[in-house]
Amino acid sequence: MTKWIVLGLIAASIMFVGYRSLAGEDMNIRIAAEIRSNPNGDRAQRTMLVTLADGRMYPVNYLKEGDVVYMGIDGRWWREFVGEGQPVEIFIKGEEYLGQAKSVLDNPEYTADVFSRLRPDVPSWLPDWLNAKLVVISLKDSSD
Repeated sequence: MTKWIVLGLIAASIMFVGYRSLAGEDMNIRIAAEIRSNPNGDRAQRTMLVTLADGRMYPVNYLKEGDVVYMGIDGRWWREFVGEGQPVEIFIKGEEYLGQAKSVLDNPEYTADVFSRLRPDVPSWLPDWLNAKLVVISLKDSSD
């Protein structure tokens, strides 16, 4: 009897994770379509699309300052940018850019400074382990 309960819980867990994954993908696709079709809309003013080298695409809030774009990542996918990082394509307000994205993990003062502009409304009492990770994208010159 216990064996069947455990198997049932495992099956339910797998179905739940699968549903959440598909629902997240569907949401990303709908947000991406909205941003591409209305690059001057409210959502596109605060959300960019970032496409990784393997083709995965995520809508994320951003801050663009000159040739640098900042994003805060709440999920675990910030690990994609550890070390040398990786090349990315980004779509901001109807413009396509190429860049190199790297996680910033060892400079809390710099991270706090950027997040004060990128996410000024995040509560200061939030524990560090719940805070987003900062990823910095250095844009490539279009003549490269």
